[in-house]
Amino acid sequence: MDDRIVLIVDDEPGHRMMVRAVLEDDGWQVLEADSGERALTVLAEEAESDTFPDVAMVDMKMPGMDGMQLLKELQVRRPGMPVVLLTAFGSVGSAVDAMKKGAFDYLTKPADNDELTAVLSKAYEYHKLIKENARLKAEVSSEPDFIGASPGIERVRDLIGQAGPSEATVLILGQSGTGKELVAEGLHRASNRANRPLIKVNCAALPDDLLESELFGYEKGAFTGAVKDKPGRFQLADGGTLFLDEIGEMPAALQAKLLRALQEKTIEPLGSVQTVKVDTRIIAATNRNLKAEVAAGRFREDLYYRLAVLEIRIPPLCERKEDLPLLVSFLLRRLGNKNHKIIRTVTPAFLDALSGYDWPGNVRELENVLERALILSRADALGPDLLPPQITGAREAAVDMSNGFEPEVGQQNMSAPASLEEAEKLAIMRALEENGNHRERTADALGISRRTLQYKLKKFGLTRR
Repeated sequence: MDDRIVLIVDDEPGHRMMVRAVLEDDGWQVLEADSGERALTVLAEEAESDTFPDVAMVDMKMPGMDGMQLLKELQVRRPGMPVVLLTAFGSVGSAVDAMKKGAFDYLTKPADNDELTAVLSKAYEYHKLIKENARLKAEVSSEPDFIGASPGIERVRDLIGQAGPSEATVLILGQSGTGKELVAEGLHRASNRANRPLIKVNCAALPDDLLESELFGYEKGAFTGAVKDKPGRFQLADGGTLFLDEIGEMPAALQAKLLRALQEKTIEPLGSVQTVKVDTRIIAATNRNLKAEVAAGRFREDLYYRLAVLEIRIPPLCERKEDLPLLVSFLLRRLGNKNHKIIRTVTPAFLDALSGYDWPGNVRELENVLERALILSRADALGPDLLPPQITGAREAAVDMSNGFEPEVGQQNMSAPASLEEAEKLAIMRALEENGNHRERTADALGISRRTLQYKLKKFGLTRR
């Protein structure tokens, strides 16, 4: 049976003792508080050791902070945790009012033992459903912004947090496959426009004339086949964010029209003589050196400075190979779910081969390589024999350049962890130390949720750090 934790808040020691005895016999772990104020302190103290009650049972009438006030506080501090109220027989009406304000249920004092265990079991099952629903929603609707704890990725996360809430135009720079779209999504989520649309346009994927009509829209009769008005992406993103990927591929004529839209906050659909006001934040991305494009006359200088109010550069994978263990662990878990196949670990030689390759295709290439290895694997551990020749060949070439000598056993153990799990454990330990053992900051630094971090801390025996 899962550990079930209840917090009892009651100013009567005798009643707390009776309830504790009944619930411990029923398999509950019991926390106690003799006042509303003490209950909040207990919650904070237990949270430090990652203990979170599943249910709270709160007396309605207490000196100081009463049950209704505590209910409001718990709804803010622990949303989703069911609160069962204890009330005297003559105060049932107040308890019913409290249920209308969010209490899960109520019991009259002194509580009947069978009713007590039944109501708390029902509250616990409800809490499990709430947590499972939240977990599934998180899996479906969101991925971590970035996996990794290298300085370059930390810098990207910091810039997303700083620039997201602003209205500034952002230019994202990075090689193909580094995750420019992920940064754009992170900026949108961190903005005040997060509940409005994020509209994406790949400027390299559309012919010039089609790109113009996609961006700015058109009116009926603007050209052959325009049988009705069509709003452009600017209008679809009104109030939200427009992400222009591969902006360096945009033709010169469209660059001028985009500049006007940025400056005047208006657009002119094809075939129209009327301007349309738009309130759209622009985020652009490119894998080109736009400064060199400006110098060569292929990109407008005034547009470049309009776009590059803030630049975010994503480091290529070859510059953050220390993130490989975390990336491999995350991607294998996701790919395993996708392909209905579980991979437990990778061999040291497999991780070593990945580290010896420069990854010109970045994380996208790594994901493809891992999916290929996972599909071809006949065991639950991946070895270097499952890697394509360009990766194993890169490792062999590196050995040849070292006069044909492999590192000594002691040296190899110093530089390469014994397994993926060991590499992941070392990365987590390093992140914990860098963040003063603060769990939330460590999870943010690693690009994972606090719950995932807690799972991994337990898995690697690091919960007491």
